[in-house]
Amino acid sequence: MQKRKIIIMGAAGRDFHNFNVLYRNNKEVEVIAFTATQIPEIEGRRYPRSLAGPHYPKGIPIYPEEELLDLIVKYDIDEVIFSYSDVPYDYVMDKASYVMATGARFAVEGGFPTMIKSRKPVVAVCAVRTGCGKSQTTRRVAQVLQNMGFKVVAVRHPMPYGDLSKQTCQRFATYADLDKHNCTIEEREEYEPHINRGIVVYAGIDYEMILRQAEKEADVVLWDGGNNDMPFYRPDVHITVVDPHRPGHEISYYPGQNNFLMANVIVINKIDTAPPEGVNEVRNNIQYYNSEAVVVDAASPISVEDPAVIRGKKVLVIEDGPTTTHGEMKYGAGMMAAMKYGASEIVDPRPYTVGTITQTFQKYPEIGSLLPAMGYFGKQLSDLEKTIDRTECEAVIVATPIDLRRVIKIKKPSVRVFYDLQEIGKPDMVDVLKEHFIPNRKGKARSKRK
Repeated sequence: MQKRKIIIMGAAGRDFHNFNVLYRNNKEVEVIAFTATQIPEIEGRRYPRSLAGPHYPKGIPIYPEEELLDLIVKYDIDEVIFSYSDVPYDYVMDKASYVMATGARFAVEGGFPTMIKSRKPVVAVCAVRTGCGKSQTTRRVAQVLQNMGFKVVAVRHPMPYGDLSKQTCQRFATYADLDKHNCTIEEREEYEPHINRGIVVYAGIDYEMILRQAEKEADVVLWDGGNNDMPFYRPDVHITVVDPHRPGHEISYYPGQNNFLMANVIVINKIDTAPPEGVNEVRNNIQYYNSEAVVVDAASPISVEDPAVIRGKKVLVIEDGPTTTHGEMKYGAGMMAAMKYGASEIVDPRPYTVGTITQTFQKYPEIGSLLPAMGYFGKQLSDLEKTIDRTECEAVIVATPIDLRRVIKIKKPSVRVFYDLQEIGKPDMVDVLKEHFIPNRKGKARSKRK
């Protein structure tokens, strides 16, 4: 039987997972290539033989997504699999139309067929968009589980932007592990807060292998989602975070709506800063689309090290990179801090950008007058540092999940913004997790769900 020839569209995450779970050992298909987008400089590599398996002795090439249509024609492709996240529905269908116009089929993969079953209970924290507040929600969930006496191990959605053959299964328990694996800013932002709380983090590419390693030292596996992707593991508790600053996105972005529909717990975050009409719209959508979900109201109150650094000053605001690029947020905790603590002016960094930071603004012109903390590779870090140094401001507000000053040198007076999840009223996260988990006599976790 002739094999179906496939291309997988991705961004170094869901695409690799879908291949590993659905296609690596599938003798009926041949994956000709991956295409890559969203993340700078991830194309031009090869999915290595060590990960691709015996059916792909030369590995699988990774091309820029811009070459997709040419690749379909060149290799007479039968089917294209869409495998990345945080995009509006019209974007997905635009890609589908171009693919189908060539004569190839267009499909999406995900959901239960790609969720690996764990031997330990799994709590998954996902979102409907990048920047909803997964990180602070995940930290809060981890804290509650630890207070209940459980050993929590976090497994983070993949961010394999380096040497793929060395990133099959990575374990992070100390800052030294971050240096050992040459972590980018984005990786550090996700791993450091867990490490600071004594939680081991796993990540990488082969999530079956990762899960089996994590299970050896966990009472509860905490799936720490990325973008608005679905979990790679079948959850016992599926928590989805929504953002009333972007009402309606919970039902108009792929695959965030999947999380919205599958969740048994929905966290409405940022209630303290969102407009009431946005909160009401989100509530109405929950009632219409997933009325059985438990709803937790929450805020993400912000604080800074020293408000005097901001008050009355012309400030440069540095926000989380993914949130302000493909996440499309035009403001974040840094902008909120600038307003709350009385900055006299938000300095627009665009006249001062250099190199790859200039390119980021060209690709995402809607970013506006804030500076995304881009640091996927060394040149970006260098360009970010130069851009900050060139910007004519009196102070710098650092609103990234980690202290950016540990990674680059900021010569100007600077202040870091902190934000954590704070539940409002009942039910809160303690109620939610006690409802689903009880310890057995040995202190291990046991889910109440069937």
